[in-house]
Amino acid sequence: MKFPAVFTLFIGCAVWQKYAQALAAHPFTTTTTKTAEHLPLAQQAMEYINQSTDPFHAVQTSIRTLQQAGFVELEETAAPMLKIQPGGKYYMTRNRSTLVAFAVGQQYHAQAGFQIIGGHTDSPNLRVKARSKRTANGCIQLGVECYGGGLWHTWFDRDLGLSGRVLVRQSDDSIAQQLVQIDRALLRISNLAIHLQTAKEREAFAFNKEDHLSPILAMEVKKALTGTTEKTQEEEEEDNHKKDGWTEHQEPALLQILAHELQVETSQIVDFELCLFDTQKAALGGAYSEFLHGGRLDNLASCFMAVQALVNHVQGKKLDEASGIAMIVLYDHEEVGSGSAVGAASPIMTETIRRITTALNDQRQDLELYNQVISRSFCLSADQAHAIHPNYAGKHEKLHQPAMNAGMVIKRNTNQRYATTVLTGVLMREVARRAQLPPLQEFMIRQDCGCGSTIGPLISERTGMRTIDMGCPQLSMHSIRETMGVCDLTNGLNLFQAFFEHFPQVDASVGK
Repeated sequence: MKFPAVFTLFIGCAVWQKYAQALAAHPFTTTTTKTAEHLPLAQQAMEYINQSTDPFHAVQTSIRTLQQAGFVELEETAAPMLKIQPGGKYYMTRNRSTLVAFAVGQQYHAQAGFQIIGGHTDSPNLRVKARSKRTANGCIQLGVECYGGGLWHTWFDRDLGLSGRVLVRQSDDSIAQQLVQIDRALLRISNLAIHLQTAKEREAFAFNKEDHLSPILAMEVKKALTGTTEKTQEEEEEDNHKKDGWTEHQEPALLQILAHELQVETSQIVDFELCLFDTQKAALGGAYSEFLHGGRLDNLASCFMAVQALVNHVQGKKLDEASGIAMIVLYDHEEVGSGSAVGAASPIMTETIRRITTALNDQRQDLELYNQVISRSFCLSADQAHAIHPNYAGKHEKLHQPAMNAGMVIKRNTNQRYATTVLTGVLMREVARRAQLPPLQEFMIRQDCGCGSTIGPLISERTGMRTIDMGCPQLSMHSIRETMGVCDLTNGLNLFQAFFEHFPQVDASVGK
């Protein structure tokens, strides 16, 4: 029955009046019943995001969760794959920035295939250059490079920390990798004062990445105290001793800070891979705590949900009753095209599937068996989606406007920027329906806008596996701080768990 517009408006006003009365009775209420039930998971997600300040720490944080659930590490050599057994839980890494984890159903048979959730551990950020030393006008700076396609103007006037991995020479002359995370306002990129800009410059907010994005680390202490930068003979001799082709090009203050954090000598540091990050923690936002604000939501939100879904899948009797293999693959380098030994364009997924299948089938290295497994497998490529922006609604296609806190989004593009097909879309909608989850939302880009891509098309191309691209809707994608709905963490996690649990039955019910 369709109500007259005036009657509909009357109902809406009556509902709003009751809502306003409730607010007046409880003026300091910060959550609603709807959002309150999602807050424990949101808190877990915020802890995960805060700890995962670069791909290496994202993998480390994920591993801690997996180990607590009984997952066992596999080294990437031939022999350990022999240890794989039905009912087993395993993980392995490559470059310490890409993670593969999987659980083998107790009722395993090859016909069940793999149910895979793919994501990526990297986000756009600033990274310290190979030669970091840079000074200007009495300030010690760091040379940095833009990684990926960030909204770089959002990095100005933020308190920036430093994290990543450092290669350290040991007493036996071996070189070890150590992670470092300096979670304090170590660096800052300051804006130019409004008075020193023309009206045109202020309007455009134009800046040069090479000239204007170098963060300040410190003042040149000696010059500030004595007014001179001349070195003593002893200092010159020490500098000559350090000339090894790398050390002399690094900012000494940076090396001293890293050495202090790692409790080693500066002379032991032989190289590093360091990322800048915003030290402001992820936080709940909105009048009713319906939003999650934080850095790197694209794509750590997906990584968090994938890890948690796999852990939940192995709890209770789910793994005992499963016949397939539940897997997550969290790649590095998605933000720069995935074209690396640890990106989605690498053979990591095909190699892992082949080795697992061989180990579980009496070491049969059978191409036909592998092809059958691939044809029965499915990959859910999980990457954040674009929520409708209230201030820029015209940037969305009119019939494809995903809303935050309204469920996961299927991403489609007929030019194959996303891997979703009609059949893969139906399969996931059917998974959601059988699990009694909210209907899935849809996103297609306007034809007059550029369309981003993700790991889905690469996985589909490299493996021949059926793939869908999905994600949680968010705002401010690629900003230093992004926004998503807290309810969508629950929506996404529930869908991922339903995918592991129901996909084999759904797949059997949909015609090929």
